[in-house]
Amino acid sequence: MYRFVSKLSVYKNFEEDNLLVKLSEIILDYDCLKESEKDNDKDWMTRTNLVSRIYTLINELLDIATIYGFDQNLWQNYLAYTLASMENPFTITCEKVGAREGTVNRFAKADFKIFLDLFHYDFTSIEHELGIDCFSIISDYKAIEKNKGKYNKSVSEKVRILSTKIASAKDEDEVFTIVTDFYKVYGVGKLGLNKAFRLSRERGKLELLPITNTLEVRLSDLIGYELQKKKLIDNTRAFVEGKKANNVLLFGDSGTGKSTSVKAILNEYYDKGLRMIEIYKHQFEDLSAVISLIKNRNYKFVIYMDDLSFEEFEIEYKYLKAVIEGGLENKPDNVLIYATSNRRHLIRETWNDRSDMETDGDIHRSDTMEEKLSLVERFGITINFSSPSHKEYLEIVKQLALRQGIDFASEEELYTEARKWELYHGGLSGRTAQQFINYLAGKID
Repeated sequence: MYRFVSKLSVYKNFEEDNLLVKLSEIILDYDCLKESEKDNDKDWMTRTNLVSRIYTLINELLDIATIYGFDQNLWQNYLAYTLASMENPFTITCEKVGAREGTVNRFAKADFKIFLDLFHYDFTSIEHELGIDCFSIISDYKAIEKNKGKYNKSVSEKVRILSTKIASAKDEDEVFTIVTDFYKVYGVGKLGLNKAFRLSRERGKLELLPITNTLEVRLSDLIGYELQKKKLIDNTRAFVEGKKANNVLLFGDSGTGKSTSVKAILNEYYDKGLRMIEIYKHQFEDLSAVISLIKNRNYKFVIYMDDLSFEEFEIEYKYLKAVIEGGLENKPDNVLIYATSNRRHLIRETWNDRSDMETDGDIHRSDTMEEKLSLVERFGITINFSSPSHKEYLEIVKQLALRQGIDFASEEELYTEARKWELYHGGLSGRTAQQFINYLAGKID
């Protein structure tokens, strides 16, 4: 196995913790042990150490299998995951335009031949020699069925499809077609395999970390607000189709579905290449760096800012203004900003803001107010989500009850209880209606 891995050229730069590299080193040590004719305490210790390293590796593989929902042949799943995850000039080019003629294809096919051999690597000898059976077990693994919220379903489905196709390929030419087609359809690396990301500087370096369990919600799940949803759909569709589109601000009352709509739009257009990056206010100074990371990739990115608002003393909004419009570097065509807020103008206003008579160190307060309000103008589309009327609230309750399968003696009885609930639990909103239905569902035996 080590001689296989050492001959890779295009797929050479593995992550430090890649299990293929670790296993190849174990197999190399095992081969060295076999060549030794001595049978002494040192050999016994070497065997014991090899077994321990193998089971440590198996433990890591099982952890990965749990995270990504791998099944059946975990070794082949992991190799497919490695191919799907490795970002290099060849894979990123295939992501953008698919397979193209070029000398690099000869190196890639040589690598694919190696991966095909690794897919069908025979572990029988090492198992027999060391008295273990773990490789046989992971080659026919029956995973415990898990709730789809407990593993990365998005990655799992793609990797398992890729694994099955490669396992049945007859040669490296067929693997080349399978893998390059995969890159063109799904992309490569974490940006290709995952829907959503958050920002991190935990290790001193700016990183996009996958959000593995996103809310599986659709716009049809949000009752009402048809005009608002249509505006969001039309803008997002234009964006993913490569047409001109606008940044969007969704504002209005709490609990009316603003955040849910943005999460739903990701699910609606993920398979069209839409990705989402969630950024918080304290991270706005990193906005330019984030855009630099994603501007040349073959995806459409929505930078998502939830519950956005600024107090008088906060200046982070200036970073946002510069990124949206006003900096020397244009925002790339594959990036939009979607924000939600309970405030129409995002920045808290006071009566003093509206009076040029109040100096307080600022001679022209109206200019200051204009600077604050100009942030909203950077959003080409603003969508208002207002609280529902009593009639709309009750209709939401009725539809949610039907979806949940909750039976009531009459609609009037349901409405009476719904009115009582909203009086004591946050007023009229879709969120209040959903909480009421959750309460009723929890009482069902």
